Amino acid sequence: MSAVEEDKKGDEENEVAAAEKGGELLFCGATCWDIIGRKKGAQEGNLISPTRLRPLVGVDIRFVASGCSSCHCVALDVEGRCYTWGRNEKGQLGHGDRIQRDRPTVVSELSKYKIIRAGAGRSHTVVVTEDGLSLAFGWNKHGQLGSGSAKSEVESSPVRCLVSDVKNTACGAEFTVWLSSVEGASILTAGLPQYGQLGHGTDNEYNTKDSSVRLAYEAQPRPRAIASLSGETIVKVACGTNHTVAVDSNGYVYTWGFGGYGRLGHREQKDEWVPRRVDVFQRHNVLPPDAVVSAGSVNSSCTAGGGQLYMWGKIKNTGDDWMYPKPLMDLSGWNLRCMDSGNMHHFVGADNSCISWGHAQYGELGYGPNAQKSSAVPKKVDILEGMHVIGVACGMGHSMVIVDRANVDDRLEQRHLETHLSWCILVFTSMFLSSHSWISMMAKLLVKGVRNPRTRLQLLSKMQRKLLLDLLIIQKRERNLKTRQNQKKKKLAMMKVRIAKDR
Repeated sequence: MSAVEEDKKGDEENEVAAAEKGGELLFCGATCWDIIGRKKGAQEGNLISPTRLRPLVGVDIRFVASGCSSCHCVALDVEGRCYTWGRNEKGQLGHGDRIQRDRPTVVSELSKYKIIRAGAGRSHTVVVTEDGLSLAFGWNKHGQLGSGSAKSEVESSPVRCLVSDVKNTACGAEFTVWLSSVEGASILTAGLPQYGQLGHGTDNEYNTKDSSVRLAYEAQPRPRAIASLSGETIVKVACGTNHTVAVDSNGYVYTWGFGGYGRLGHREQKDEWVPRRVDVFQRHNVLPPDAVVSAGSVNSSCTAGGGQLYMWGKIKNTGDDWMYPKPLMDLSGWNLRCMDSGNMHHFVGADNSCISWGHAQYGELGYGPNAQKSSAVPKKVDILEGMHVIGVACGMGHSMVIVDRANVDDRLEQRHLETHLSWCILVFTSMFLSSHSWISMMAKLLVKGVRNPRTRLQLLSKMQRKLLLDLLIIQKRERNLKTRQNQKKKKLAMMKVRIAKDR
């Protein structure tokens, strides 16, 4: 084994170990769950910087899930407990009611299981247990819970899915995909077949009445293996709103479902009712075993040879759509470990950085109060710089990041203080512009909440220097302003004298 291969193997083992021990969950974006995507304009309660959620402080989170059309969140801890919060109009939180939860809450009916994976659709949630079982809850009008029946449109408590030996799951808006270790049935789907996103060669369309032109789509409540992939072993899957991306054990990529904006990567916008192989990822460009796969609302992405990220579909709000996979050169050379896509934004964990980009309305990119809301190109999330990202998840108007606990307290406090430093200076300089004694007082006030004594001393010294430097800059600007005002007054006086002489 070469030195490069040994290093790569060591990195993979470290990644597995980090995921097993879990980390700290940070959240950014909208928290007004009932109006996300329904009302335009600014909303209160948005968390525009990655923030710890009080109920999960100190809890080791190993996995997070949301969806590009989801207004609710799922988090799993290392003990196998499942926490849900957010919108709950269809019982998608699994607590036996339809009451919205603003705080992460344990799903009590799953307490007898150890949950290891989860997926979230528009109004439903699916989880996978350590024993290979799958349970689901929420909206079931189209049979997306996979329980074998769609008679009950809402299941607010967990019900068993008719699948076995499940390894993973992913959810589209109103359909679900399971990966199984059963030979010949490694991928199964259930739910709405409208655009062929179930992969069974039909959209199950029919007229609601003989005399009506109104169309409907027959629900598929029983999980069914995709026949055209029976000879392949599917190892990775991701779902957009109405399309699916899957990878087999040979590294080939398949897409199917709604084809608008080129999100399937086949150089055309035609819907695909059965899995179709993406021709870009063949021969010498098949996906490696550690590849990352993601699907947004109107786009898809994956990492191929050398860790290069490829994207296709509607990438930006303006400009041409990418009809086939193209490398995103902005991230060339980065070691991407995890990625997820929301409605029109993306989050990536790479090296010791967290990177985000896309169109944002609620602070879901995590750039903070003094930075831009959206970014057309990948940009580091400064507050997370230097942190090891274990996992990410994006939903509609929100993002979640799991970071390693090493120094997370001190780093977050330091970034938080630096972010609010400018605001403090603006407030206090007008009151104490000519005095230096307030600098020490202000710095002590800023670092008061830092628990680590050594970190507190370091920050105190840094804050004092920063405050003093900013004070000197402000004083210099004021002197320059006064000089310009005096010059204007002199010019005005000279003009008046000249006018008087002329008279």
